Amino acid sequence: MVVTIADVARAAGVSPSTVSYVLSGKRSISEGTRRRVERSIRELGYHPNAGARALASSRTNVLALVAPLRADVNVPVVMQFVGGVVTRARAHDHDVLLLTEDEGPDGLRRVAGSALADAVIVMDVEAAEPRLPVLRSLPLPAVLIGVPDEPHGLACVDLDFTAAGAACVGHLAELGHRAIALVGPSPAVYARGTSYAGRFLRGFRAAVAQRAVRAAERPCPPSYDGLRACLDDVLGQGVTALVVHNEAVLGPLLPELARRGLRVPEDISVLAVCPADMAEFQAVPLSSVDIPSAELGGLAVELAMSAAPPARVRLLPPRLTSRASTAPPRTATPLPSS
Repeated sequence: MVVTIADVARAAGVSPSTVSYVLSGKRSISEGTRRRVERSIRELGYHPNAGARALASSRTNVLALVAPLRADVNVPVVMQFVGGVVTRARAHDHDVLLLTEDEGPDGLRRVAGSALADAVIVMDVEAAEPRLPVLRSLPLPAVLIGVPDEPHGLACVDLDFTAAGAACVGHLAELGHRAIALVGPSPAVYARGTSYAGRFLRGFRAAVAQRAVRAAERPCPPSYDGLRACLDDVLGQGVTALVVHNEAVLGPLLPELARRGLRVPEDISVLAVCPADMAEFQAVPLSSVDIPSAELGGLAVELAMSAAPPARVRLLPPRLTSRASTAPPRTATPLPSS
């Protein structure tokens, strides 16, 4: 049976218009009456019609999440962010409209102009982000998961990738490693100027210089052949540790190292930047800097629910967990490439 607003009104002993006012908040209602109405709503399981609610309140109870699914993004990691957004949005009685096409500024204008959502959350942020002028002019709250080079006037949340890059080098240097390699994201990620990749690289390079560590840096295409070529290159340089900032190659990484006769961590240490569950469920649990996707997604929703999100950058400090894949090195010698 479909529960109507009239059913709620009868159960609460009020008029249907009073129930509407409680739902919309457009008129002051006494605390006792409001509680009776809310109790009847809960007991009857009443759910307001979304279209009627939007017309009555000028709100849609929908958040738009812009998350382009490009060929070079790791979809399972993106979906962890999506899950974090959806879970927190539902706690606020909001649904999520997921926009996966790369529509650029036009897509943002379309969402705002058609009143599809109450706020917009944007992922896949570039350092020289082309959507910034539109984001700053939108008539609805906007939050970025990522930090462009010019974030003024916008609410941004992200992992502190600069600190994460430094933490990776610091962890390995303290174990005694003096020759390390960065297995970075896809070349396309760097070419596009994706914000997180550049910030991680800056922190990595600064720590390498400070610690007097020798380092190789290689972008790695998200494929088995790409991983093999990358390892052919860096392992021939006598490195004793790998920092892997590329979730797409974590699956084949340990089997490929074993195929080359390299034990982890006895012959080479591996430190990953990835969600904690991806690190934990490898054949050798990986030491890692966690990408807190659910936490960041939830934080973005909390900011988006504000009428005017604070225009500031909030960075979560990196959490490095040492597991079985990192250990002090043996004497570094050139290693076979295949």
